[in-house]
Amino acid sequence: MIQKKTETLTRIKLVERIHSQVGLSQHDSMIFLERILELIAQALEANESVKISGFGTFLVRKKKERIGRNPKTKEEVPIRAHTVLIFRPSQVLKARINHKAEGDRL
Repeated sequence: MIQKKTETLTRIKLVERIHSQVGLSQHDSMIFLERILELIAQALEANESVKISGFGTFLVRKKKERIGRNPKTKEEVPIRAHTVLIFRPSQVLKARINHKAEGDRL
């Protein structure tokens, strides 16, 4: 099966879509998007989960220090404790994506 090249929805393209679909000016659309993204980032920095109904949940997880292994040398190496960001799509979003993918195969 040949994989289609997917486009990337960038910040600028989001602003353009907000502008055309909501009717805000380009400037106001940019401010609106920036404020939403800043609110999400602030919540994640504060170790809060961000749940957007029908879309998904952003979670911050702390990983403990552990011992890993270099696959080339098989040498054990320590992996420091760190924080990771996880996105879990909602069932609604999963269904939309799967429905679209099924339509592509026809």
